[in-house]
Amino acid sequence: MVYLLASKGKPDLEGSEWENIFATCIGAFWKPSNVGLDDVILGNTAWGAKTVKSSNPANQKKVRLISGRNSPIYSYGERIDNEVDPSSIGRSVLEIWNERVSSIREKFKNLRTIVLIKSQDLTEVVVFEFDTIRYDHELYLWEWNENNNLVGIDKKASEHRFTWQPHGSQFTIIEDVPAKSLVIQIKRPPTLDKDKILQTLGFDNSWITVIQKNV
Repeated sequence: MVYLLASKGKPDLEGSEWENIFATCIGAFWKPSNVGLDDVILGNTAWGAKTVKSSNPANQKKVRLISGRNSPIYSYGERIDNEVDPSSIGRSVLEIWNERVSSIREKFKNLRTIVLIKSQDLTEVVVFEFDTIRYDHELYLWEWNENNNLVGIDKKASEHRFTWQPHGSQFTIIEDVPAKSLVIQIKRPPTLDKDKILQTLGFDNSWITVIQKNV
């Protein structure tokens, strides 16, 4: 991450970069996944990698993890609007998630999620992981909120756990941040000098070919 800050010159860390960083740190294989559940593989364990921005990572208590697009319209041909029984749509949304988790668990004994909470300037990050699980629809109460998004409430804890947006079908899971998460503080390095890097590489204009294409 120090190298990333020095080479980019700006605190910009994309999700794919975090996947690669984590894979490198643990000596794993990085394989960007279409479903986002098995981006990093090591032996019989697969991880999905997520990043979240925070103004104060070390004191963040909960995070909202974008967890794919779950479309009951595409998967089941269901009609979607806020007049439809929210419990029925919630069941379908979770079924899509559960099927994805089950398909990955057929290949790997362990399936986990690794999360990076990052400050705006990347000088502080928090890292934690947890088991990626299936969810029992019966444990959640579903309702449409004022923004016409579907929300899932944990019946036992009376806490907001899921959000599903009909427009775009984005599915979000709200997770607690463990008290024993890894907190890392980073001293921001100076930006690498572009001209010196090019000189070290031995760059000259012969590296560049300009082709004029006639339309």
